[in-house]
Amino acid sequence: MDKVPHYIDLSTHSLNKYGEELCGDKVEIIKGNKRTIVALADGLGSGVKANILATLTSKMMITMLEQGADLKETIDTITNTLPICQVRKIGYSTFSILDIDDELNLRIIEYDNPPAFIVRRGNLLNVPKTQLTSFDKKVWITEFKLELGDTITLCSDGVIHAGVGVMLNHGWEWQHVGDFIAEQEIASADKLTRRLLETCNKLYDGKPGDDATVVTLRVRDPQITQILTGPPDLKEKDSITVRNFMHQSGAKVVCGGTAANIIARELGREIETEIEYIDPFVPPTAHIKGIDLVTEGVLTLKMTLNKLISINNCCDEPVFHKKDGVSRLLKLLIEDSTHVHFWVGRAINPAHQNPDFPRDLSIKINIIREIEKELKKMGKFVHIFYTD
Repeated sequence: MDKVPHYIDLSTHSLNKYGEELCGDKVEIIKGNKRTIVALADGLGSGVKANILATLTSKMMITMLEQGADLKETIDTITNTLPICQVRKIGYSTFSILDIDDELNLRIIEYDNPPAFIVRRGNLLNVPKTQLTSFDKKVWITEFKLELGDTITLCSDGVIHAGVGVMLNHGWEWQHVGDFIAEQEIASADKLTRRLLETCNKLYDGKPGDDATVVTLRVRDPQITQILTGPPDLKEKDSITVRNFMHQSGAKVVCGGTAANIIARELGREIETEIEYIDPFVPPTAHIKGIDLVTEGVLTLKMTLNKLISINNCCDEPVFHKKDGVSRLLKLLIEDSTHVHFWVGRAINPAHQNPDFPRDLSIKINIIREIEKELKKMGKFVHIFYTD
């Protein structure tokens, strides 16, 4: 397998204004091999109207930039299209954009949103900006080259106003938020985003007075997790499969009793089964020297899939401090990995389904394909390799 280049770790989450079902902020992301574009728009007010305005703004901006429109033309189109509130004399939607190429050249475009937080080696940077005027509206442009470990955070004004009239007189304020971000020694963009919004929610006393959205971009070294599940269809392939799997870089995970037995046999090592059920609803794990995690197969993968779906739908929060197989696998997938490689054997387990069914209809294979979809929604790079 080819060496994996730097990884752009991206995460975004929102808090809705208390009592509102829809968020008035909208984030759009286009992530490709050569270019990544992120647009955060904040619609005026809250609820349905704000959501529509923010969606219109973010969609227009990201689509025009992706299709090669000139920056001035794109900004002119947006600022001339969006109306001005006659009462407040401000645009109906503000926006921030991150545009990064495959050589880590970054351009930040900002209109009336809180300035981006740029953190390098634990320090909040003040990078010079240039001003672009479009139909009497001031848009700020920042351009520089990212380095490994850099963190860029965008937020809507609901973040810097957190706590106004509740716990703080003037809100959290930009500098305080920046200091908070710079102090966090966290590798995962998702974890940093969630921690920032958790703090916002506490400052709002659990009742946000405005929509609050955070986008975190972090340049990371790739962290690969290799997951072996299911035996090859022919036993003669066991040895080469294990050899190839063990020669790969990154964390090693084995899901399924048969796959674990093959690994132990080919490596000449013992399997130590965890006797104590850490969670009575989750199958126990085991231990094999040189393998980071050994779990049961279909049930554990299905429970992991359900958790990923729930997290992506904002119905659940990831819990990483638990030691059961599902929680440990989720931590590896969400927090510790940028790339996930599945090594899938397509031998049919009669306990799982009718062996007369086509092998592509295997329950386990379908679960892994669904896990792939959910991980890609989180910005992970996922590859499935079949071992036969």
